[in-house]
Amino acid sequence: MRDICLFRAPSNLGLRPLRPGHVPGTWRAPEALTEAGLVEALTPAAIVDLDQPAYSAEAEPGTRLRNGHAIRRFNLELADAVAKALGQREWPLVIGGDCSVLLGALAAARRSGPVALVHVDGHSDFRHPGNYDVDAMLGSVAGMDLALVTGRGEPLLTEWPGIAGPLVADEAVVQIGERESRDPDFAWPDINATAITRIDVFAVRELGAVGALEKTRAALVRADCPYWLHLDIDVLDQRVMPAVDSPGSPGIDPDDLVAILSPLAKDQRCIGMDMTIYDPDLDPSGELARMLVSLLGGIVRPG
Repeated sequence: MRDICLFRAPSNLGLRPLRPGHVPGTWRAPEALTEAGLVEALTPAAIVDLDQPAYSAEAEPGTRLRNGHAIRRFNLELADAVAKALGQREWPLVIGGDCSVLLGALAAARRSGPVALVHVDGHSDFRHPGNYDVDAMLGSVAGMDLALVTGRGEPLLTEWPGIAGPLVADEAVVQIGERESRDPDFAWPDINATAITRIDVFAVRELGAVGALEKTRAALVRADCPYWLHLDIDVLDQRVMPAVDSPGSPGIDPDDLVAILSPLAKDQRCIGMDMTIYDPDLDPSGELARMLVSLLGGIVRPG
């Protein structure tokens, strides 16, 4: 059993405002999950709290990414902290916040060599300048994280100190849970021309949890390096988890999600994990926070 180092990363920088004046509430997720019993459920050996960064919906000089410079600063800070935990042989668990925290987590992991990625998300988050008009809109990094970590996008968030090339190679990525890839108007069809292993939500249902786990493990064997686990909770069906920025259906059943991710998280090759996108503003009773604490405990605790 490895010692968990819990990182509470209260970022909402990668999300778009849903209406004028709106500030996404994901920055409150670490606090809300803590109040729901996160620390008691996980008993981490150490806890690291990052400061909440200031959110802005406006464009800023030098980037077409919303909050681009702040995202880089926040993730450089996160990378240093996660790298320290890895150096102490702790198992980092980063609680966001939005999906942009994946950048800092992988920037830390890559300091020790190549790393693979299991990207579990109801969207493949593959928006990049090759598949949308950057002049027509600001980019929201929470919908671009997989593209960015594979080296697609502005150097501001694809180039990191001391790391040559992308944070993760296409062939070392497994994307699980995309629900829109079979739609005729799928926004990022170019992902299908990459070497990324794709197991969409329909394939998970066809294969079952055991089959999806076997396919994921086979891809990780081919990658032949340690891996990081990213969980965006919008991979759950919106009827189960509506407290997210972009809910949708269908989704992976919670029990199936635990059956797939628990063996992956507990494998010695898994060097860390992050969980993102829960918005407490959409969960006034705290019921969904308690469900997520239970889900996360089922994934990372022994048993």
